[in-house]
Amino acid sequence: MKPRALSLKAAPPKLSTGQGWRGGWRDGVAYGALGLPLAFVALPLYVVLPAHYAQQFGVPLAWLGALLLAVRVLDAAVDPWIGGLCDRVFTQAPQWLLPLAGAAALLLALAFQALFFPPVTHLPSLLAWCAAALSLTYLAYSLLAILHQAWGARLGGTAAQRAGIVAWREAFALAGVVLASVLALGVGAAAPATAPSLGLVLGLAALHRAPRAAPRRAAPGGELPMRAALRNPSFRRLLAVFVVNGLASAMPATLVLFFARDRLQAAAWEPLFLAGYFLAAALAMPLWLRAVRRWGLSRCWLAGMALAVLAFAWAALLGPGDAGAFLAVCVASGMSLGADLSLPGALLAGVIRRAGHGGRAEGSYFGWWNAAAKLNLALAAGIALPLLGLFGYAPGSRDAAALDALMWAYCLLPCGLKLAAAALLVVLWLRSPEGANE
Repeated sequence: MKPRALSLKAAPPKLSTGQGWRGGWRDGVAYGALGLPLAFVALPLYVVLPAHYAQQFGVPLAWLGALLLAVRVLDAAVDPWIGGLCDRVFTQAPQWLLPLAGAAALLLALAFQALFFPPVTHLPSLLAWCAAALSLTYLAYSLLAILHQAWGARLGGTAAQRAGIVAWREAFALAGVVLASVLALGVGAAAPATAPSLGLVLGLAALHRAPRAAPRRAAPGGELPMRAALRNPSFRRLLAVFVVNGLASAMPATLVLFFARDRLQAAAWEPLFLAGYFLAAALAMPLWLRAVRRWGLSRCWLAGMALAVLAFAWAALLGPGDAGAFLAVCVASGMSLGADLSLPGALLAGVIRRAGHGGRAEGSYFGWWNAAAKLNLALAAGIALPLLGLFGYAPGSRDAAALDALMWAYCLLPCGLKLAAAALLVVLWLRSPEGANE
């Protein structure tokens, strides 16, 4: 069903009396708390799931990569429509926001558990079950995530305030990722499957008390279709940078457990690697926010990309026995992740406001934005895993050539993509008037 178009002539939203973003910890917790249970889903889906199905059920990497690519592409294609639906609810039926989120949370909890506890083991049936459960999980997750992102973007504010709103959401998400990684790698890969339910209930209860922009109905006249975001040249430029940078981050996220277990032979360190990575990202966020006040969003994002290149270039030199050095790599790349999580979303909120689409089309923008992010993850799994299989790598491999292929895919290819993203940020964004001022 195509979302109803929204009016170009609608007035921008004003914050409700007593509900506006004040920037204190109460507002931050109320808005950001939902990010924690969503992270319990995100980390197992994008990091743990490939290794879990390959090692526990013996699914060949080529088949697994093809399945993940197909389901993630389908999931990405649905996101813009979900964004349009969220815009309609925000503007026409805001009283249904939380009931809609509650229904999505229930579906998410059920489908996510089914994904990690399949009742079948025969390979064709297992692949079919995985595809169905994964599709439902993605659908529910996307609805919750886009609604949450659009909610925050509608609050507006200065560059520093927008970055702060995003940082609260992502800080809770990182806390959830750390908890999920400890559970998954310390207790078992399927352990987080039973954990998100209570967190989703608490997150939605907190969101009920969160600051929000007052709803504005669309005025009669011109329409704002779902594809209006793609007609915005500023959005297209920012999206190009985001896509290349996201692919550079998605590839190592897909391969990190394979790299730690086989290249470094440090499986026992995995919880510490992931905890160090995500804790560094969370702790770096306040530093990035302080830097934004001095140097702006765009230049700080560029600095984060440079830090990631240095970290992954160093990782290419590591091998068995270098677990301590790789932990330092995880901390450095985690600090770069803090910039990736808090700064692009704040830039996007500014793009929406400057286009005059604030309060009317945040869901559509974030729908396209999330679709691009998921296509990155799809390409990372759909390209990297089959290629590694083609070069002879399989989980548990000790062949030197296969491990060199793993090193190229985990370390050096992401470095090249990060450098390309940095070049695009300079050429397409920093040299534009809006990029130079943010």
